[in-house]
Amino acid sequence: MTRDEVEAIAVSLPAVTRVVQWGESNVYKVGGKVFAMCHPSGGLSFKVTEIGFVVLTEAGAPGRQAPYCAKGQWVNVPIEDLDAADARDWLGTAHSLIAAKLTRKTRAELGLS
Repeated sequence: MTRDEVEAIAVSLPAVTRVVQWGESNVYKVGGKVFAMCHPSGGLSFKVTEIGFVVLTEAGAPGRQAPYCAKGQWVNVPIEDLDAADARDWLGTAHSLIAAKLTRKTRAELGLS
């Protein structure tokens, strides 16, 4: 995949904004909270569940602990060999995890409730 293809998937999710931060990374947010980042180096970092973190970072898995974010259960995968279906699933889950942490009022304002 390319960064443009990742972006197309990310911005298709409800109430998503994109900003460029941290050295030209495309940062995707919902309600002002980050759920994924696509780095110029070709890596995609995103929020996962505890189980997803273990599965995606075990030996032989496609990902690794995301730099600076691993404690919060973030994974980084290279986008060059990324399957579009996997990217849609992972980004959708990341979006849902972060959106669920927003206040009810914010979710309602964004049309997410």
